[in-house]
Amino acid sequence: MIRVVRLGSPRAHGEGLRVGTVRRPPRGVTKDDYARRDYYDVWLPELAPSEKLFRWAVSQPWTDARWRRYRKAYEREMKAPAAQRLLDLLARLSQSANFSVGCYCEDEKRCHRSILRTLLRDKGARLG
Repeated sequence: MIRVVRLGSPRAHGEGLRVGTVRRPPRGVTKDDYARRDYYDVWLPELAPSEKLFRWAVSQPWTDARWRRYRKAYEREMKAPAAQRLLDLLARLSQSANFSVGCYCEDEKRCHRSILRTLLRDKGARLG
């Protein structure tokens, strides 16, 4: 089962491996402390928005129209063959293992992880 989480938040009981789907490691945290401080155990930046899309996203405050445009652009990026293979892999692993995927954003409603949740569900992932 996959949980979709905010990186840096306390881990849930039985959460399992935590996968960081972010473009950059956490600022001011040493690599040895990523897992200990509940960021992530493994880093999978290939499921993060591209650097160009991320820069555009944080350049201005969110509006509904900007969010729709961002969502469509991220979904387009996730249609790439490499991203599709990773989504397939995570969906299949979710049938027999507990783990989580996440991002740093405070509000999941305006974060790529909400879109990632939908993409994983569409691939048949077991979500918690």
